[in-house]
Amino acid sequence: MLAFVKIPEVLPKQKLTTAIRALPGQLDIVGFSLFASSAIQLLLALQYGGNQFSWHSSQVIGLFCGAGATSVVFIFWDYRQGDKAMIPFSMIRKRIVWSSSLSYGLLMAQVFCLLWYLPVYFQAVKSDSPFMSGVHLLPSIVAHLFGAIFSGKIIQRVGYYLPIILICSSLMAVSNGLLSNLSPHTTTAKWVGYQILSGASRSLGLQIPIIAVQNVLPPSQIPLATALVMFSQTFAGALCLSLADTVFTNSLSKLIPTYAPSVDPQTIIDAGATQFRSYVSEGQLDGVLLAYSKSVGRVFYLTTGMACGCLFFSCFMGWKDIRITKSVSNA
Repeated sequence: MLAFVKIPEVLPKQKLTTAIRALPGQLDIVGFSLFASSAIQLLLALQYGGNQFSWHSSQVIGLFCGAGATSVVFIFWDYRQGDKAMIPFSMIRKRIVWSSSLSYGLLMAQVFCLLWYLPVYFQAVKSDSPFMSGVHLLPSIVAHLFGAIFSGKIIQRVGYYLPIILICSSLMAVSNGLLSNLSPHTTTAKWVGYQILSGASRSLGLQIPIIAVQNVLPPSQIPLATALVMFSQTFAGALCLSLADTVFTNSLSKLIPTYAPSVDPQTIIDAGATQFRSYVSEGQLDGVLLAYSKSVGRVFYLTTGMACGCLFFSCFMGWKDIRITKSVSNA
């Protein structure tokens, strides 16, 4: 398709040899190294906390302190580099850029968490195989596909992207709130309906942050702004998945002693969603399943908060008609 489709050039393109010679000077290697080390330390602290080490252990506290100190150095370096920095302050200060980046990051983070922990619910609580847990995700996937088809037409007809992203994030908050009520006895009709609402709502706003920056900023700033929006998706997704894992694991370790006192929580956590049944007696199974479903529900509390955050930051994306106006000349 790329071989036969001609993509219009918004900006003049440099020669290949010129671009290769200029590339090393445009890369902020120091900034990337500082940001990467800070992010890795933060993710490791969230991963280790409550799992391999306690939250007040020297390892976790040291990682948090290292992440904070490195991020301060990164901010100083980023400010010093100016427009040559990996994340230029002059760009992220623009309201349309930071609001679109935060909205898109939170939107995609809750999608990643949903697609990760719904299969955990199906495999652990409903005793599905990994294959069938994927099949049971089809309601959200199909709704997402159909919603994506119609969302472009809706944006084209309405012209203003702000009301659509507000409706999208509001419905996402509702759908995640409904999914947080999943239990061992949730009927098929309910989890199918919840997934349809989730898939359809997120598909409405999936393109809007990118459309917003591409229609508000001048052509010379669009590539960098689009890269920042896409970067927010990756970083927020990784960060929120680590947070979700922390919430889920700590919830399991606290709820299993409550609902199944004779079961070792660490054994259930180490066994995983598909193997823990072999370590649980018939009399304790119902309690473990209830602890699992409530732990997944607490993850969906987190995704509900992400959707609410997306709703809040979307309010700053501005009110702009992106429809192409045709000028009519009098003959």
